Amino acid sequence: MSKQGLEILKKDPRFASLVQKYGLPKWEERGDPFRSLVRSIVYQQVTGKAAASILAKFVALFPSDFPTPAQVLKKSVEDLRGAGLSGQKVSYVRDLAEKFLDGTIDPSQFPRMTNEEIIEHVLRVKGVGVWTAHMFLMTTLKRPDILPMGDLGIQKGFQIVYKLRSLPTAAKMEQLAKPWRAHATAASWYLWRAADDAKIKPLRSAALPPPVQKGRKRK
Repeated sequence: MSKQGLEILKKDPRFASLVQKYGLPKWEERGDPFRSLVRSIVYQQVTGKAAASILAKFVALFPSDFPTPAQVLKKSVEDLRGAGLSGQKVSYVRDLAEKFLDGTIDPSQFPRMTNEEIIEHVLRVKGVGVWTAHMFLMTTLKRPDILPMGDLGIQKGFQIVYKLRSLPTAAKMEQLAKPWRAHATAASWYLWRAADDAKIKPLRSAALPPPVQKGRKRK
């Protein structure tokens, strides 16, 4: 997060208390693009604890710290299923590996691509949706201006921070976000914290566990 972005949020009375309470946004490291997207697929639709166990078993199938796309494709479906991946997720992970190998997904192009172009690019992979693409942009590529408006936690955060009577529409969120839109990734982190503070459980995909909060260990 840039110093300018932090100052903008600190000057906004709606965010000031959240910035003071939680400090700078903290994200789990996602690693390289292939590793990050594999992890996102593994974490879909399961609890964080179960997903972490499956991911560890998956990685243990290979001699390196994390497999390359070619190494993944050399493993049989049975081996991958043995690590705890469902049949559907095996097909997703293999499709991801194939697309990295044949150049359908080309991370070397990402620095020259817009957010929208990257979203369209990664949506070519089976099992990767817009939410996962947004998380990828936020945590792996460190894009500063991502606002995942389809995320219920973000919607709840807006409702709480801006004292709205109901969940906001996308148009309403864009309107409210104008003062800090260029720093939306950081603002999103605080909106999730606001939802957590209100003891509202955001219906986020397990593809990405909530960021670690200051002063409290996440389970």
